[in-house]
Amino acid sequence: MAKKHSTDFDHLPGKDDILRFVADNPGRSGKREIAKAFGVKGANRIGLKRLLAEMADDGTLVRRRKKLNRPGEVPAVTVLQIFGRDADGELLARPASWDESEDGPTPLVLLVRSSRDKGPAPGVGDRVLTKLTAESDARPDQPSHTGKVIRVLEKERGPILGILGTDSDGNFRLIPIDKKQKETLIHADDAVKAKKGDLISVRIDRPGRHGTPVARILDVIGDMTNEKAVSAIALHAHNIPHVFPQRVLDEAEAAKAAPLKGREDWRNVPLVTIDPADAKDHDDAVFAEADTDPANPDGCIVTVAIADVSWYVRPDTALDSEALLRGNSVYFPDRVVPMLPERISNDLCSLREGVDRPALAVKMVFDAAGHKKTHSFHRIMMRSAARLSYQQAQSAIDGQTDAKTAPILETILQPLWQAYSIALKGRDARGPLDLNLPERKILLKPDGTVDRVLVPDRLEAHKLIEEFMIQANVAAAESLEAKKSALVYRVHESPSMDKLESLREFLRSLEITLSRSGNLRPHHFNDILARVADTEHEIVVNQVVLRSQSQAAYSPANLGHFGLNLRRYAHFTSPIRRYADLIVHRALVSALGLDEGGMLAGFESRLEEIAADISAAERRAMLAERDTTDRLIAAHLADQIGARFHGQISGVTKVGLFVKLDETGADGFIPISKLGKDYFFYDEARHALIGEKSRERYRIGDKVEVKLVEAAPIAGALRFEMLTEGTKTDGKPNRNTDRKPGRKTAVKTGKNRKSRRQKPGTAPSRS
Repeated sequence: MAKKHSTDFDHLPGKDDILRFVADNPGRSGKREIAKAFGVKGANRIGLKRLLAEMADDGTLVRRRKKLNRPGEVPAVTVLQIFGRDADGELLARPASWDESEDGPTPLVLLVRSSRDKGPAPGVGDRVLTKLTAESDARPDQPSHTGKVIRVLEKERGPILGILGTDSDGNFRLIPIDKKQKETLIHADDAVKAKKGDLISVRIDRPGRHGTPVARILDVIGDMTNEKAVSAIALHAHNIPHVFPQRVLDEAEAAKAAPLKGREDWRNVPLVTIDPADAKDHDDAVFAEADTDPANPDGCIVTVAIADVSWYVRPDTALDSEALLRGNSVYFPDRVVPMLPERISNDLCSLREGVDRPALAVKMVFDAAGHKKTHSFHRIMMRSAARLSYQQAQSAIDGQTDAKTAPILETILQPLWQAYSIALKGRDARGPLDLNLPERKILLKPDGTVDRVLVPDRLEAHKLIEEFMIQANVAAAESLEAKKSALVYRVHESPSMDKLESLREFLRSLEITLSRSGNLRPHHFNDILARVADTEHEIVVNQVVLRSQSQAAYSPANLGHFGLNLRRYAHFTSPIRRYADLIVHRALVSALGLDEGGMLAGFESRLEEIAADISAAERRAMLAERDTTDRLIAAHLADQIGARFHGQISGVTKVGLFVKLDETGADGFIPISKLGKDYFFYDEARHALIGEKSRERYRIGDKVEVKLVEAAPIAGALRFEMLTEGTKTDGKPNRNTDRKPGRKTAVKTGKNRKSRRQKPGTAPSRS
């Protein structure tokens, strides 16, 4: 018997009727609902089922979880995945489950949230249950729907990083880098993607049968002996974007050299770049000359030219979005993660010797006392007269010229140093905070392992460039304020009262007094630093003074810069590597009418959010750089277990001591349980641990000898054993400094007590 076609059934709705019903009832149009709406009963249900199947086969309808929709139509209530933000900072999302081959182009949804909404605020990466409203007049490149978040289903936890290992049953497991993370099983289908010992990143897929989570491998970074594995850990652990999307690279490659039109021609001005010898990009150049104005005797004119990044990186472009996402470049011993692709940072915006390059320049006039009298900004085309390293420029000034510096010594280098000597007078009069904390630099071997750690010389050439850049930054802030333009300031607030009181208590233990004046300025701290210079307390006092300071950040509000002792300050001089500087460049272009590449209208409303984002990106980069250094040095020392080292106590906590090694600057931890057979009390005021019976004291800044007993390269942690006896003291420990009244901060050590053994990877961190 031949099968009946769907049209053989009676009382079936037409296809147009079904489409109208589906359109009027989005997300609620299953076979049952359609049958009920059109009164289809009995045997006719079979015909309706076939009719709907035909409409699904020919693409008239799409079937999604037993519901029928018109192609491209999204259910009124659906689950979305938030993937990014638009130019105004609003969240953008797409349906969590969508197949373009069946459902058509993926809808783009703009999420809206009011101040009355309750619950956790959604963010990029979250899955959210959302009620949608279609936008009838949306263009193809705009969101087709707006969505109101009903609730956040799960907050994005991000990938977990670790080493692929196995358990006793042969199952593959992830051994997390972060000791706070639990071990996870690896999905059986993914085990073939990597080999035991590889560094991998995973995402939790589902809970296991016995409580152990099961994860899927996202990325195989490679063998831990790979030279870039250590910095790769930091990139993944801190979620630092390090791979440019193809659209960003395409946009950068399509960029053309900036034209001379609309710019002042400064190609005959002998500007020079002075950078580290291994620098790949050169975004600032300087020139100085004596001021011939009779009204400014013995004055000088300093010009600072900065690569015109704003010409190439325009608002609301892929390059701009990626630069904001990154916030800044990140510098590791073995690599640089740039804010902008190399086509921009190392080519079009690198002020190469003898090559025409666009720049934004500020010309500053100083009087004989080093006070800036006037300044002016110019959009120029320049041509660098020479590319010099700090050491090269300094050697020339010191009398050792080479083939490049000899011809420009009298005409370019000496005038720069003469201008610096004038600017230095102004700096000394201003009195910025003058900390002496040498920075160490790690030199690597060709295989990526540590060769040695050194403290580079702090040359006059470094200080010259630093001071000229500071003055240029001040000029940028002043010009924008004069034009009443919004901008992002670099701010550094004065120390908090709590930190100041803690500093006073510590200094009192050294018989040093810090004024209780309500208006402390940097010179009050400088007086103390000068007092301890070249003494046994120099390093520790510098460290404690540094810890008493607030953290610098970015803000659209002018809060001043305490450390530099400046009323207004904005970052202008490094737009290749800092998004804050790019904002200031754009603001200057707009405020001063310097042609294209300025800010878009209404940008002021986004500055607070942008300032918070780039401040967070800066802190993220600092942590990643520090973690990488710790891991490299821990790996460097891993084969020296049992070796003795000289160092200095760099931190004191309730549970032990941190010791910084003299040779490498590496920090290691000594648990309080390993200090001796005594109760040790934590004296917060003196930054010390003091034995109750022995009266032995270990205080921040003490010189000690330690033995390395454990190294954990993956965690970047070292554990030491103390070899030096504590200093005998007659004073009683100040137990009142314990923040929990009535609770003694003490641990008895020795054989008769259980040792509070601290794993290297779990030593408490110092903030």
